[in-house]
Amino acid sequence: MGLKAKFNIVMAVAFLVGLGLAAFLANQALRDSGRQQVLRDASMIMAQAQAVRGYTATEVEPLLREQMKARFLPHSVPSWSAQTVWRSMQKQFPDYAYKEAALNPTNPADRAVDWEADIIERFRNDPKLTEVVTTRDTPTGQVLVLAKPLRITNPACLICHTTAKEAPQTMVDLYGPNNGFGWKLNETIGAQVASVPMAVVDKQADRMLMLYVGALAAVFAVVIALLNVMLHYIVVKPVRQMSAAANDVSLGNMDAPEVEVTGRDEIASLAESFNRMRRSLANAMKMLGS
Repeated sequence: MGLKAKFNIVMAVAFLVGLGLAAFLANQALRDSGRQQVLRDASMIMAQAQAVRGYTATEVEPLLREQMKARFLPHSVPSWSAQTVWRSMQKQFPDYAYKEAALNPTNPADRAVDWEADIIERFRNDPKLTEVVTTRDTPTGQVLVLAKPLRITNPACLICHTTAKEAPQTMVDLYGPNNGFGWKLNETIGAQVASVPMAVVDKQADRMLMLYVGALAAVFAVVIALLNVMLHYIVVKPVRQMSAAANDVSLGNMDAPEVEVTGRDEIASLAESFNRMRRSLANAMKMLGS
């Protein structure tokens, strides 16, 4: 096996090991960055919902209070407003979701499904827990879920949710007497749940990783080509010339031309030493012949 072949094998092994390590670290960094981006999107959804809830409670509900004595208007309910506004936004972002899920909601449409109920139970079992971030596998791909607890901290909320008899009759007429009652102060009754698909950022991470690996491979190909050229002209070619000259001398051809010496590196020093040895050997042969 030639010197260039050994050199290329060592470089290829070093490159593959380095490329594997670099790809692993880059993949981790890209996935973490993508997850942070998805989490920011979920936080934006949550902040938008909180803003709508606050506006409804402080600005809309007081304006509708008199009208609600004749007819219950869900527009005055922060949860209804937040989810209604989101449904409008969801037309532009169909893969995103926001829901205010509850174990015992006034509106049956807000009833928690199994995985939402599990999150709510985590909040109920740990009152100090303020946020849950998790991922779910869905038919359309993995989804990041950001959830925050819905706790009854305002005693005014209990006017509508203690018993059906105490609740506004207009509300009972709309939703019935069986749902959304029995709530208690400081009780966790549900959770705000924002879901953001991770497929987009995963595809972006895959594309960036392929570009990164491809760029590294291209750089390696250029570097290895340049190193092979340097190896050929600086090491292999002079060594081959010295080998050919040594072969001529060993066969008794003392008229063979000297090895060309270029530069001042180790190969040039070796060529000078070889030429000096050849001349000494030639002189010794002449002295023996005379």
